[in-house]
Amino acid sequence: MSANVSRRAHPALPVALDAGTEMGAVRLTVSDLARSRSFYERALGLVPTELSDGGLAFGPLGEPALVELAPDASAPGLDRRATGLFHLAILVPSRLDLAHALARLAQARWPLDGASDHLVSEALYLSDPDGNGIEIYRDRPREQWGHDESGNLQMATLALDLKSLAGELSGKPAIAAAVAPGTRMGHVHLQVADIQEAESFYHGVLGFDVTVRGYPGALFVSAGGYHHHIGLNTWNSAGSSPPAPGSVGLRSFDVRLSDEAELDQLLARIEAAGLPVEPIDGPGALVRDPSGNAVVLRPR
Repeated sequence: MSANVSRRAHPALPVALDAGTEMGAVRLTVSDLARSRSFYERALGLVPTELSDGGLAFGPLGEPALVELAPDASAPGLDRRATGLFHLAILVPSRLDLAHALARLAQARWPLDGASDHLVSEALYLSDPDGNGIEIYRDRPREQWGHDESGNLQMATLALDLKSLAGELSGKPAIAAAVAPGTRMGHVHLQVADIQEAESFYHGVLGFDVTVRGYPGALFVSAGGYHHHIGLNTWNSAGSSPPAPGSVGLRSFDVRLSDEAELDQLLARIEAAGLPVEPIDGPGALVRDPSGNAVVLRPR
């Protein structure tokens, strides 16, 4: 069924997500697990853990996984014009940690796709061996975020001063081999077929607030005043369909809600919108956006 539903459709239900909402693990299909393990471990500094299904999970040592990989050597290759993942975004705790990330990439001789200053954050962009997009970024303190006269958050895409960033390592004894504790999934940026339909789903049904509309063909939404937990764009995917089943790329991503009560409220809102829900192991559920992207809703 269509997700073209506004929040006004269900005034009796809570409609805004709790400020404690966070992003969780992103699950990807990859074509060569050994190759991907080398990249995520050496170039990104994530610690691998073997999964019971033969895949691998990666995250900071002793902390929840950020990325889970499922191998399939016969999977169709990444379709850059289909809906799916634009990039996953790993948030590091500080500018120094971002400098270590840059140094690890240089040490592994892994190329950048770009590097940007977004006013609210500083970001490095790259792709994994299968072409899945990755952002590694650090946030500026919230008190430094700017707003226009209407109260809208100001974001931009400016060139990042890589020399200044690398200078953070001056006088430091060594490049950190692994990411710092507290590194987490900051946001997920998706390719969608239609921005209005995506807004109706992520804002109107799930309850994310719209934070930025200033980029043509894109929309950014969040909970709790964050700059964005989910980015949505049609730059390559306007009017497109989901990729072929089992393709390399996005399998699902987690939205971690504040508690089970909020999960129950959200599932009631989804049911009222007439959207199908798929069960998962443990508390939570999977729902698909209008472009077929799989969103796993879990309590924290």
